[in-house]
Formats: sequence, structure tokens, C-alpha cells
Amino acid sequence: MIRSDKRLRLCKILLVCILAFIWGNSLLPGQVSGAFSDWVKSVLEGLLPAGPESQTSGGLLRKIAHFTEFTALGMTLGWLFGMLRKRPYWPVLLGVAAACMDETIQRFVPGRGPSVRDVVIDSSGVLTGLILLYLGHTYCKYRRNQSLERDR
Repeated sequence: MIRSDKRLRLCKILLVCILAFIWGNSLLPGQVSGAFSDWVKSVLEGLLPAGPESQTSGGLLRKIAHFTEFTALGMTLGWLFGMLRKRPYWPVLLGVAAACMDETIQRFVPGRGPSVRDVVIDSSGVLTGLILLYLGHTYCKYRRNQSLERDR
């Protein structure tokens, strides 16, 4: 990955923002978090075509949100460590550590609790983000090489 001071700075700022968003949501009490999830669910139900009636709470939505947040974290960690030319296991380890920290934070928040299942979901999101970043980077390199070959 191409490294520049601007890209490194942008990546670090993005990383801090993603972690602040993840851990900030974990600091919300269970009642507030649940109400927010229910509100998002009602907005999505209004935007999407009607399907079978769902009697579930925002639990599935929260799991999807966890996965998505950590996918963004995995992509950002992969980008940062790719620019720093570090071993690929560092983004995985730091992503899993962030997931564990997220669940530890929830242990001390009223109405929330830690869950091993959430750590697995979060870690899967990190791995998905790393895979998507790798595939996107590989595709861009392939397209660039194809373009160079055509220009010859």
C-alpha cells in the first residue's frame, strides 16, 4: 500500500473515530441502547418493502451493527498496518482485543452485559474487513496492471 504522511494521519484519525463510535455505543445503558435500536429498526421498516411481520426486538439489528462496525475497524487496521508494512496478524490481534475491550466495557454499564457470542461476531467482522480490503487492493493492482499493459 502506498504510504504518505497524509494517508497515515487520515487512517489514524479514522481508527480513533471508529473506536470512539464502537466504545461510545457500549457505554450507553441497556435501555437507551435498546430504544435506539428499536428506533433504527422502525426507520428501516419504513424504508424497506413490507415483508413478513417480525416480532423480534432490535437484537438482530444490534448483531448486524456489531459486525458492520468491526468490519470497518478491520479494514482500517488492515490499511494502517499495510502502510506500516507490519505482519498481517497485528490487525487481527488488535481487532480481537478491541472486541474483548468492547464487551468488558459493557460489563460495567447498567442493563448491559458481556457476551462471548458478540466477541465472535465482532472478530468475524474484523476478519471480513481485512478480507474485503485485501480483495479490493488486489483488484486495484490487477486493474492497474491491465491498464499499463494496454498502454504499451
